Amino acid sequence: MEHILELYQKPYDPKRPMVCFDEKSVQLLAHITTPLAMQSGQTIRQDYEYKRNGTRNLFILVEPKAGSRQVLVTNRRTKRDFAHAMRYLVDVIHPEAECIDIVMDNLNTHHYHSLVEFFGKQEADRIWNRLEIHYTPEHASWLNMAEIELSILSKQCLSRRIPSEWTLSTEIIAWEERRNDKKAMIRWNFTVDDARIVFKEHYPTSLTC
Repeated sequence: MEHILELYQKPYDPKRPMVCFDEKSVQLLAHITTPLAMQSGQTIRQDYEYKRNGTRNLFILVEPKAGSRQVLVTNRRTKRDFAHAMRYLVDVIHPEAECIDIVMDNLNTHHYHSLVEFFGKQEADRIWNRLEIHYTPEHASWLNMAEIELSILSKQCLSRRIPSEWTLSTEIIAWEERRNDKKAMIRWNFTVDDARIVFKEHYPTSLTC
């Protein structure tokens, strides 16, 4: 835990950016009956029935200290999708970075072998060696600031029925551009000192003979 909190406290360094990575599944739901338009004093009214059009996965890459984020829409959340997301991070988002600190959970796909499986060892090494991985501890995904950004995305962009991948992608791009134009940052206040107080019982105590 402390290595992530210490990472959050470091100043922004464009040569060594810090990226928080996470994913979210989204259902595509279409109206069966056209909703009634919003009127004065009334919100939009929609029928309870809907049509399921499948699901899509969202990968989010957030730079809290730079106030930027990118969302990738994929059909699934597989090893291949993760491997391509990491290559996109290294080659497209931060091609000039010396090293990229990345915070993410320890999902079974979030590992070096996913890249080896789909790119081969040489390409996997090229990508993975550009990254410094910081896995959140088990049951501590709240340490990943990407979860905060996903919550904001859900409230501001995904709180209604979205019928298609095209609509999903279009609205996410518009949301992403608004947030990035504002350089919206995440203010993280929980520190190592706070952790040592709140989780005092989980820290080892010295033993005396």
